[in-house]
Amino acid sequence: MVRNIIKGKKIFGRKAKPATEADQEIVTDLLDTLRANREICVGMAANMIGINKSIIAVAVGPFQFAMINPVITKMSGEYKTEEGCLSLEGTRLCTRYEEIEVDYLDSNFQFCHGKYSGWTAQIIQHEIDHCKGIVI
Repeated sequence: MVRNIIKGKKIFGRKAKPATEADQEIVTDLLDTLRANREICVGMAANMIGINKSIIAVAVGPFQFAMINPVITKMSGEYKTEEGCLSLEGTRLCTRYEEIEVDYLDSNFQFCHGKYSGWTAQIIQHEIDHCKGIVI
């Protein structure tokens, strides 16, 4: 089900709780909402749809995938950039890393370890920041 996007900094003011298999519907809703906003959005965190769970959805080209309870385990290639957010007005400066490694559960709640670089890595870092309660 496509959900409304929550606006404002308040939604990012607290750390997300770990997701469990009981949260499967949230994963589906987050992916549906990302797809519905694909023209203006490349990633979402569950708190953007009003759910305080550690779930993100990422769009890469024609593909979208979820990461449940994602944790960055390795990063390299620090750089500064400017990012915007569907839930916030304007853009902000932030620090990102060119290459990251992430442990997470996929949409079937199976353990995964992925290596990401470039734009995909930047999207993942942005959404994980949302789960950590960090406003960019």
